[in-house]
Amino acid sequence: MMKPKIDLWEKIAKILIEAKKVIILPHVDADGDALGSSFALGLALYDKGKEVKIVLGEDMGKVYSSLPGRHLISKPENTFPDGATAVAIDTGDTERLGSRVSLFNNADVTVNIDHHITNTDFAQNNLVITECSAAGEIIFHLLKKMDSEITRDIAECLYIAISTDTGGFRYSNTTADTFFIAARLASKGIDIAEISKRVFETITLQKLRLRAEAVNNLELVAGGKVAVVTLRRSLFEKLGTRDEEADGIVNIARTIEGVEVSVLFTETATGKIKVNFRSNDYVDVSEIASYFSGGGHVRAAGSTMEGKLETVREAVVARILEYVRDTGEK
Repeated sequence: MMKPKIDLWEKIAKILIEAKKVIILPHVDADGDALGSSFALGLALYDKGKEVKIVLGEDMGKVYSSLPGRHLISKPENTFPDGATAVAIDTGDTERLGSRVSLFNNADVTVNIDHHITNTDFAQNNLVITECSAAGEIIFHLLKKMDSEITRDIAECLYIAISTDTGGFRYSNTTADTFFIAARLASKGIDIAEISKRVFETITLQKLRLRAEAVNNLELVAGGKVAVVTLRRSLFEKLGTRDEEADGIVNIARTIEGVEVSVLFTETATGKIKVNFRSNDYVDVSEIASYFSGGGHVRAAGSTMEGKLETVREAVVARILEYVRDTGEK
């Protein structure tokens, strides 16, 4: 795995070892990587006697509600008044911190740990390694630099972080280092079968019905190269589903034969439009997401936009079509 200069690893490790109070901030709508990485780092710092508080942007999804380290979760108003080190994890820019950005900006020391190519290096100290499949891989190596013991609980958190961001080790971001780390985590005695069932194979009846509705309203454009799925707020209300239960639906559309780009539009409870992008072979969806103030990876990215659903959808699809038509198949 490509790594930054050794002094940068040492610098970040030293900052965290010397910190007395640490606030950990995963991105809004935190996924398995953001949550698993945050709890893993939080547990390691807690084991070293640090005061640690993990501040989430919203309630944790049911699928991750049993993650070790939940006792470290804190409300924004209960965090340290001064003298804290703030660590943003799996976060491409400060907008992805949402309303918690003030906690980050007001900290004495700020650290940014991420693997997205669109990261803006927004902190005083940035450890951004785009070659890593997940933020969890960075945390694994960082804990080694900190001489932190990877306990079974930490191993479970990191395994969830890495396995979810690689799609169960199926996505193109999976590397030899990914498997090396996964083997080390497995050696800690974690129950891989139980974790996999909980994270990948267990869904609510409401989520299953939401997926069925998503498939029913799926549209193919550009000769079948682009799949478009739209989830309106009224559908969530009808089925009694939560926003988080739309996770993963964009990947269903990507599996259709001939599809290069799949895009999911979700009308959220806050009135904003969440847009998820996936691609298969040649379209860099991180560029498309960046155009709409989002970010992510070459094959997986996202953005959250203001405006009417129809207007947002029209603008985004038009942008996608430019990439599909201009790039051509390889």
